Amino acid sequence: MKLYNLLKDLDYEIISGSVDIDARSVSYDSRKVKGGSVFICIKGANADGHDYIDEAIKSGALAIVIQEEIKIDNENITVIKVRNTKLALASIANVFYNEPSKEINLVGVTGTNGKTTVIHYIKDILESYKKRTAIIGTLGYEFNKEKASIQKVNPTTPESLELQGLFREFINKGAENIVMEVTSSALAKQRVEYCDFKVGVFTNLSQDHLEEHGTMENYKNEKIKLFKKCELGVINLDDGIAEEIIQKASCKILTYGINKEADIRATEIRYRNDCIIFKIKFRDIKWRWWCITDVKVNIPGKITVYNVLAAIGACIGLGMDMGDIISCLSNLKHVPGRLEMIKNNLNKNIIVDYAHTPDALERLLMMARETTKGKLITVFGCGGDRDKSKRKVMGMAAGILSDYCIITSDNPRTEDPIKIIEDIEEGMEVINSTYEKIVDRKKAIEKGLKLLKDDDLLIIAGKGHEDYQIIGKDKIYFDDREIVRKALG
Repeated sequence: MKLYNLLKDLDYEIISGSVDIDARSVSYDSRKVKGGSVFICIKGANADGHDYIDEAIKSGALAIVIQEEIKIDNENITVIKVRNTKLALASIANVFYNEPSKEINLVGVTGTNGKTTVIHYIKDILESYKKRTAIIGTLGYEFNKEKASIQKVNPTTPESLELQGLFREFINKGAENIVMEVTSSALAKQRVEYCDFKVGVFTNLSQDHLEEHGTMENYKNEKIKLFKKCELGVINLDDGIAEEIIQKASCKILTYGINKEADIRATEIRYRNDCIIFKIKFRDIKWRWWCITDVKVNIPGKITVYNVLAAIGACIGLGMDMGDIISCLSNLKHVPGRLEMIKNNLNKNIIVDYAHTPDALERLLMMARETTKGKLITVFGCGGDRDKSKRKVMGMAAGILSDYCIITSDNPRTEDPIKIIEDIEEGMEVINSTYEKIVDRKKAIEKGLKLLKDDDLLIIAGKGHEDYQIIGKDKIYFDDREIVRKALG
């Protein structure tokens, strides 16, 4: 593709060379540059692409896109200057892959908690209705039960170049819909620019990622950006910022909830240990008869009701009939590491969950309190090199709602794990809770299992599906679920 075509949606300045040249590939990583590449210099948290221009040229780059004042003494290299190379990367990637998001139904889900579960529920409903659906999120990039060829680098939302490449790969394989998690970080770093979202979904907002965004106001504003990029916004009306999202959104709005009169509302909810049963009210008059129909989902918890309602709203936005959606709900599957009951021959009650924010942990433990006959034992920690202010709050939540807590390590990263545990302990001490501290996560889980009696419930929170632990700079194999199964024999 000609370079001037790749640049068609950008304001740019030609510093040297010609844009009438053929570009064979695009890269922002100098290690992946090939002959005929356009190398885009991205400034990241740990590295600046401007420092790797020489390596890119040696590997065969024929054009360099910069935003800093950089002098390149090579007459054979085209140098293009733009105001923002992150935005340029998103634009160029979109054009390079022939604007793929215009060819499919793209659904983006944002919020502090529930993103992974909601995208999987949407996928389950669509696939039950024979709609070929790909998924992009924390658990990976997948279509037709096959992993994508593009390597997963970022934890949740890929960089724009990989993202547009995934869209094209899934479309070429026959996908009709792509459902993806959209993080606040991805919105802030412009990874989803030039994506045409059919539907955007908002789950909730609570404290998280302040180490990146600085304030809750900044964090909130990043989330709101999605609803200026989609045709329909599906909004949790029970959340505190719902009204602000609705006011600032440029899209049509469909609301869901439990407490308020939302367009899609769950009523008469009955909670069971292994399921939830509720009625669906849908505002459109032609669907009034659904108000008297019970919906049963074989996954417990109030948060499951919200996640199901969000998925229903997204599928309505994609044109599905409410009756067809309801009939597909029986096919919803448990999402790995989300309210995952660990089955065992000893009939012990054990749940592994990804809850790693104050709100998520509180909701998880409140659900557990409602369904547990015996004592509630909680094993949890907090991640290192992340928002420290949430540690005390999580300690208080766990201490109030649990009968006994074991504070342990999560992913301490480069922080001292003992100091992280002490930060959590401050919250425990405020409400005079019963707890102990075990730094070694494996030993902490094993101790929780030893304390567990027949009617008790053990919650192991924070890591969920993760099969690793990050200690210092090392990433070691570690799976909460596997530790439980081995301990129980």
